[in-house]
Amino acid sequence: MDFLTPLFLLVLQFIFISLIPKTSAQFQFLYSKCGNTGFYTPNSTYQSNLKTVLNSLSTTQVTNGYYNLTVGQKPDKVEAMVLCRGDVPVNTCRLCMRDSAANLPLLCPNQAQAFGYSDHCIIFYSNRYFSRWFNNTLTALMKNLQNQASSENSELKSASGQTNLTGTNKTMYGLVQCSPDLSRHDCVVCVQDLFSFFPRWFVTPTFTAAGARVITPSCNLRYEIYSFYEEEIETLQSLQYSIGTIKVATDDFSDNNYLGEGGFGTVYKGKLPDHQEIAVKRLARNSVQGDLQFKNEILILAKLQHRNLVRLLGFCLEEDEMLLIYEFVTNKSLDNFLFDTMQGKSMPWETRYKIINGIARGLLYLHEDSRLRIIHRDLKAGNVLLDAEFNPKIADFGMARLFNIDQTQAAASRIVGTYGYMAPEYVLHGHVSMKSDVFSFGVLILEIVSGQRISSFQIGENPENLLTFAWKNWLEGKAWNLVDPTSSPAFSTEILRCIHIGLLCVQHNMADRPSMSLVELMLSSSSLSLQVPSQPAFFTRSHTPANATSQGNTSGQSTSRMFECSINEVSMTEIYPR
Repeated sequence: MDFLTPLFLLVLQFIFISLIPKTSAQFQFLYSKCGNTGFYTPNSTYQSNLKTVLNSLSTTQVTNGYYNLTVGQKPDKVEAMVLCRGDVPVNTCRLCMRDSAANLPLLCPNQAQAFGYSDHCIIFYSNRYFSRWFNNTLTALMKNLQNQASSENSELKSASGQTNLTGTNKTMYGLVQCSPDLSRHDCVVCVQDLFSFFPRWFVTPTFTAAGARVITPSCNLRYEIYSFYEEEIETLQSLQYSIGTIKVATDDFSDNNYLGEGGFGTVYKGKLPDHQEIAVKRLARNSVQGDLQFKNEILILAKLQHRNLVRLLGFCLEEDEMLLIYEFVTNKSLDNFLFDTMQGKSMPWETRYKIINGIARGLLYLHEDSRLRIIHRDLKAGNVLLDAEFNPKIADFGMARLFNIDQTQAAASRIVGTYGYMAPEYVLHGHVSMKSDVFSFGVLILEIVSGQRISSFQIGENPENLLTFAWKNWLEGKAWNLVDPTSSPAFSTEILRCIHIGLLCVQHNMADRPSMSLVELMLSSSSLSLQVPSQPAFFTRSHTPANATSQGNTSGQSTSRMFECSINEVSMTEIYPR
């Protein structure tokens, strides 16, 4: 018995991605592949059956986003299906079905099997048939792997296995994995929910895909008729650096390569044998979780890539060292430029505005567009690095997963962050959400506009509360009083709009703060009207007491015993399934 090749996997990925609208209405496949199951001859019975199937796909008034059809008898039997994206309107789905049915045969002339997908739908047709016993074997394998993955003895909540396909020389391979923070019950429920999709999309009365995967941030399933386990092993190996390589790269962690203290460790500059510059974070070994779970989290974080995030290149776990290897970012951190008396004066508004927009895009990716929903928890100027062109890159995201810190949103028992950047609900009650990061971003905007730290903001010789000063002056129509004197009045409209957006982000009530998607829209569209902000958090009616501020890079503790805080010591992030 023959099976579909892996080239025709139906891949269902429940991962939120940004789809860029096309500038042209012309149809096109994002991906297509022609099969290797043979050719049909012109004017043959198979061609006639295929035309019937494709005509049906073009004219059927589908209402549920899915359609499949079988025409003819073996060996001229044709099986076909179309699946539209879940959020696509009915009319758009029908147009995609029509265009796909018309275009796929042109890409695969006289070939009996073809597959393609576009922005809106997937199309597949084939001359192959699968016996029902395949389904029973698959169900048994997945149930067995589900039980193994959800077992209390499974630290990574992951299981893989294989089974023989009765009556053939084929083997079926499977993988089930849940996020390690899920309970046994939640893992089982998640896996069962995903497997419920199989009868509709992968294992139907008319065809069975020989390989498929269903992926969500909380759990994922995969099966194939070939062994695929080595893929993850190879990925992990590609991320792992030897301690010898890192010692040579950093000159054995020489003081000359010392860059500073970062979140949970010391950072050194290094250069690999291929001359690539890297930043190596030397973690405190006793602060993190077990090696296996650490490696699993590294695999996740290494896949999070965006031009406004510092890229994680790999790790090292040797000789009692626990090292993270990042790309080296040329211009160090934003605070080195923004708050330096000389360098800050040389940073024009155009550069500051580019930095604000870049941070917004990076944070939006972490919140809404990445594979996991990531809450940074310590977004600040010191955790924003600048490359040679002053493009911002957010650093230290994902650290909460590596350090197993409070993986629930309800309340964090260990409150760690930086004074001034932490939202009030986080400081007072330990509540963490995306709106906590929005608050920190609002503080960053006001710092970038003013050129001063929130912890040492002053007007003349008088110390002030940055949020209070910005709010009062905005109310009085004097928001320009906040602006760094070196900024050009030519950009006054843009600068004042940024102050307005910053005040929206630092509102006391987190429900009033905008999401990062709305913030990005407000920054990119000057025609979008802005709401009137309410009073900011930590509003004071008098000057901030001198003993409530922290200067420079020194660490300090709040007078409250409810939370720990620091200026540069600790960086945390929180990650949640979508």
